[in-house]
Amino acid sequence: MNDIREFVPDDWKALLAEEFNSPYFQKIIDFLEEEKNNNRTVYPPREEIFSAFRLTPFEEVKVVIIGQDPYHGKGQAHGLCFSVKKGVPPPPSLINIFTEIKSDCGISISGHGELTSWASQGVLLLNAILTVRENQPGSHQNIGWQQFTDKVISLISEKKEGIVFLLWGKYAQSKSDLIDEGKHYILQAAHPSPYSVRAGFFGCRHFSKTNEILKSLKRQPINWSIN
Repeated sequence: MNDIREFVPDDWKALLAEEFNSPYFQKIIDFLEEEKNNNRTVYPPREEIFSAFRLTPFEEVKVVIIGQDPYHGKGQAHGLCFSVKKGVPPPPSLINIFTEIKSDCGISISGHGELTSWASQGVLLLNAILTVRENQPGSHQNIGWQQFTDKVISLISEKKEGIVFLLWGKYAQSKSDLIDEGKHYILQAAHPSPYSVRAGFFGCRHFSKTNEILKSLKRQPINWSIN
């Protein structure tokens, strides 16, 4: 198995060199190799594990959306939280996100659920856990990914200013301790899952609020449409 670190872009690789060279990260690599040797299917594909980093260079990060772990169905996960590739039906949480965008910003989204256009505008779509075994949600939650992505969040907090963090649901909100609220903006709401969407995600207006913050900082707002 080729080293998954080869798919990390140079800017992030330099920032995270200590993590990539650590014993715990080698254990992640060893675990994924073991999954392969046991003929277990893992998502996303190896070359897409670090898509969020490839599509959103560190210097361009303006907004961070934190998910938990990748979609576990065939063809869904491609390295961006909440996103699915064109041709894959948008899952319920993503449909609810689109519903809120329409209510909040008047933007109708239909046809596909690929969020690469957000990533290219500086929205880091970061799952806390970067891989999952097929049809087994949470199956890779204890292999070391959370230590790695906690460091990513901490580095963004430390080295940048004025980042908007969107924390949806209790799991994402638990990451607020890693963020310096004196330098950054934290918007919290319920998770867009059908189980909790009416407990505070619908009506949160996070998309317009994010753009209001960016405009106040003289930064280009996000075009939340994906067509």
